[in-house]
Amino acid sequence: MTPIKERKADHIEICLNERTEPGYCYWDDIRLIHNALPEVNSDDIDMSATVLGKKLEFPFIVTAITGGFPGARKINENIAAACSELGIGMGVGSERAGILGVDPDSYSVIKEYDVPLVIGNIGAPQLVPQHSKDRFSPEDIGRAIDLVDADVAAIHLNFLQEAIQPEGDTNAKGCFNAIRDAAREYPIIVKETGAGISKEVASRLRGTGVLGLDIAGTGGTSFSAVELYRAMASGNTIRTNMGESFFDWGIPSPVSLIEAGGSLPIIASGGILDGIHVASAIAMGACCAGAAHALLREATESSDAVAEKLMLIREELRAAMLLTGSENIKRLSGAKYIVIGQTKQWLEGLSWMQKSV
Repeated sequence: MTPIKERKADHIEICLNERTEPGYCYWDDIRLIHNALPEVNSDDIDMSATVLGKKLEFPFIVTAITGGFPGARKINENIAAACSELGIGMGVGSERAGILGVDPDSYSVIKEYDVPLVIGNIGAPQLVPQHSKDRFSPEDIGRAIDLVDADVAAIHLNFLQEAIQPEGDTNAKGCFNAIRDAAREYPIIVKETGAGISKEVASRLRGTGVLGLDIAGTGGTSFSAVELYRAMASGNTIRTNMGESFFDWGIPSPVSLIEAGGSLPIIASGGILDGIHVASAIAMGACCAGAAHALLREATESSDAVAEKLMLIREELRAAMLLTGSENIKRLSGAKYIVIGQTKQWLEGLSWMQKSV
């Protein structure tokens, strides 16, 4: 069994130095309709948004990246400092290590900064028995929230990664009931980790009391790819081949956003790279967008580097709002768009499938 610290350090190293994203950007298939006469003063554009009850200066969250090893403290501190400065949200990586007492400072450093929306993290597999391991109790969810002073906790649906990982936790039986039970006691959202949420799963989750969904579809970091490189380094041929087979498994992020849309707030992540993608996600119905990999390298450098990248995303969003005649986020949510490319093919395929059932 690989120690948690080593595994988490591996994940960061791989994401920095290897190709872990599919070669197709599904968000580029969403084209906002240009307004040649917008009648909007860019200086007056209001990008603020209320997300999960918290006001953000613009609708963006740096989603879960890491924690649980010495190098993670600086990454989380750099992100927290930048998110505090710019008034946006932040998620933290899996808190399993912190709950077990492994480098809790790499998580709790976030509490030193005034981040307007902090999202904690616990994996759905840890809520049910896994082989000889003890499952986490409801109190452990409370500890995860307290560790970072989280406003909400995200329960991560990371079964693609677990299926490829040699030491993966692959018992998914009972997770739905565990999520429902957790949502009765704590403020909970549910987050995929790179394979998307379908219409059917979103419909089931709406009845559990969870506060929102982060669809995190295909197009961003593939944790099948991450585990592929780990398996390759250890000489595990079976897991290497499995990682290759499932490299681009899942539902593309824009497709998942449309499928999962409904009564719950949706955070759109999975391949978000710039402010145009953020604007597209809002136009498609998301309450905000999120990204992790797009800011990882900057997060290993400095808080200034993270802030500069976030300011670029913010100003791209402002420009997209101007060019669609959207003086605020509510107006942007009604902006017209078209869907092309593989995303259109996906939606047509799903439409055909639903009609034939």
